[in-house]
Order: sequence, then C-alpha cells, then structure tokens
Amino acid sequence: MNIVLCGMMGVGKSSVGIRIAEKTGRRWYDTDIVISDRHGRISDIFEYYGEAHFRALETEVVKELAKMDGLVISTGGGLVLKYENNELLKENGKIFFMRASFETLLTRVRADETRPLLKNNGKIAEKLGQLLGERTPVYEAVADRIVDTDGKTVDEIADEIIRLAEMA
Repeated sequence: MNIVLCGMMGVGKSSVGIRIAEKTGRRWYDTDIVISDRHGRISDIFEYYGEAHFRALETEVVKELAKMDGLVISTGGGLVLKYENNELLKENGKIFFMRASFETLLTRVRADETRPLLKNNGKIAEKLGQLLGERTPVYEAVADRIVDTDGKTVDEIADEIIRLAEMA
C-alpha cells in the first residue's frame, strides 16, 4: 500500500513525505519532481505547453507510480482534480488530505516565486483563495483521511499520517 499526500501548494506535502519515508523506510516520490526531472521546470512547461499538457504529464507519472508498492507519494496541488488520477492512486494507496488554513498557505507561498499558477499574479492572496475554494471540496471528497496541519511540526504531521496509515 502507498501513502499518498494531497493538498494545496505550500501545505508541506514534500517535507512531510520525505519525513514519512525516513521514518518508515519507504521510497518517496514527488510527482512534480519526477516531471521536472524528465521534462524541465514546471513553470516552463506551463508557459510553453500550457496547463493541460502538464496535467497529462502528471497522469503519466501517476500511472507509473500507482503500479508500485510501499511508496510515499507527494502529489502536486492540482493532481487529484483529475478523476482518473484518483482512481489510479486509490487502487494501491490511501490518500491523505493535508489541510491548512488560508493564512498558513499564504505565508508559505508568498515567498515562492516558482508557483506557476501564482506567477505573474499581483493578487496572490485572491488567486490562492480562489484555488483553495475550488480545490478543498475535491481534496475532502477524494481523501481517505484528513490531517489538519496548522500549528504542527513536520514530525508531528508525519507521525499522525504513519499512525493513520497503519490503521488502514
């Protein structure tokens, strides 16, 4: 069984995923890193080929990772918006929605210039709020478990997800 982390950009999926892998001996994959290793910077993919092309690359990666077992998979923020990806991930995994408040997410993403959906957007708070409103119901619907992350350390979140995964 795989442990799959989903949630908004800036919630800490990569940091927590790495920590879960360290604590459990599982292999960790970040779908965005796999894509950028193979195809170049995500911001360039968005700029030159568009979001639809990037989403197709995500599905290719999901098809590959979903066939493997014993992984920790940190997904890109929009990956679970595509039904096909969720079905593939659920075949051999449990999906954990890492939830954070708007304020927490805004603090984290404001400092990151590499976020393609926020790039060239002078109204980062407005765009983040829009994405959060659109995506939260999907995250909640697809998740096997929801883990609130506000006020918790990476270790605390990782330990909670490991405990919940063992109960699954």
